Amino acid sequence: MTFNPYLNFDGNAEEAFIFYQSVFGGELFLQRMTDAPGTENLPENEKKRVMHVALPVGKGQLLMASDCLPSAGHVLNVGNNNYISITPDSREDTERLFNGLSAGGKVEMPLADMFWGDYFGSFKDKFGVCWMVNFSNKQPGS
Repeated sequence: MTFNPYLNFDGNAEEAFIFYQSVFGGELFLQRMTDAPGTENLPENEKKRVMHVALPVGKGQLLMASDCLPSAGHVLNVGNNNYISITPDSREDTERLFNGLSAGGKVEMPLADMFWGDYFGSFKDKFGVCWMVNFSNKQPGS
């Protein structure tokens, strides 16, 4: 299992990650909101926002982020701009961790198979800590 920090930004994730890249080095992986299905109706000022960006920062570790979508009711507040992203080793562990950690908290995205091919969910636990759980359905080497 790996743990990675996941940050939220209000429209400047790309700028922040270009800066982080200048410090850490590495190659950026970046997807825009328009890369996701169902985003054609987003306001023009949100279409170029970052859906997901990742930068390798160490052995098997990634710094990741996305931009909030005000049109979806997302509001960036200090405290919700940081997530702990867990990548479990199995679908069963994903469900166990998601259900255990989210108990008494607030689920943002229920666990589901996502368009990018992974099993993903997010929530804020009962202590106010934000978590993402993401299991890759892809087998190593495939």
